[in-house]
Amino acid sequence: MRFLFVGDSMTIGRSGDFTWRYRMWQHLEATLGDGGYAITGPRTELYDTEAGAPLSHAYGDPSFPAPARRHLAGWGEGWLHMAPVVADAVRAARADVLLVSLGLIDLGFYTDSDRTALNAREFIAAARAANPHVRMVLLPVIPNIRAESDAPFAAECDRFNTLLAQAVADLDTPSSPLLLTPRPQGYDIHTDTYDGTHPGPTGEHRLAAAFADTLHQAWGVGGRYAGALASA
Repeated sequence: MRFLFVGDSMTIGRSGDFTWRYRMWQHLEATLGDGGYAITGPRTELYDTEAGAPLSHAYGDPSFPAPARRHLAGWGEGWLHMAPVVADAVRAARADVLLVSLGLIDLGFYTDSDRTALNAREFIAAARAANPHVRMVLLPVIPNIRAESDAPFAAECDRFNTLLAQAVADLDTPSSPLLLTPRPQGYDIHTDTYDGTHPGPTGEHRLAAAFADTLHQAWGVGGRYAGALASA
């Protein structure tokens, strides 16, 4: 099983971060074992905030293996940016399962909820064009600190999540199944992020747990997440 992480700044991470991708790699190692899976993708870098570009390889754990660092994520990139490139990435990486966390940056800077939902549908179609049997696990948008003071933005986040759930229901097929994760259990932007948006260590664990538990419950992949959650 070949996993491809797709996401925005919450997924690529910045210099010094462990990233939720790292937490998920640890989970896959523990549950699927050596040789039972692969992590794929065209990129490996973290975002370097000083350079303003994805140039860093300074992960929180320097022993994070290079092959497991692969991803398709970008700082400031959303459904709008990933829909045109996902087919090539899936084809080149021979990805079987996409773990997708997108949407917040779209709603915050680029597109409204309706257009963002259409871009998500285009993304799904493009991924399937590259692999008709690809599976996808999608994380709803987690409203960030802006939503606490910007009611229209908060409403757009809620509306997009409704539209995303509808897209999953409409487009799910036996040959290319789609899953929507629940909001990560216990996720609190005031304690699980370092700035009201981007996950800190506990947030990374909670994001990984949302994907891991959904994979296990729906498809029997791996096991329940056993990482070091703050609530444990």
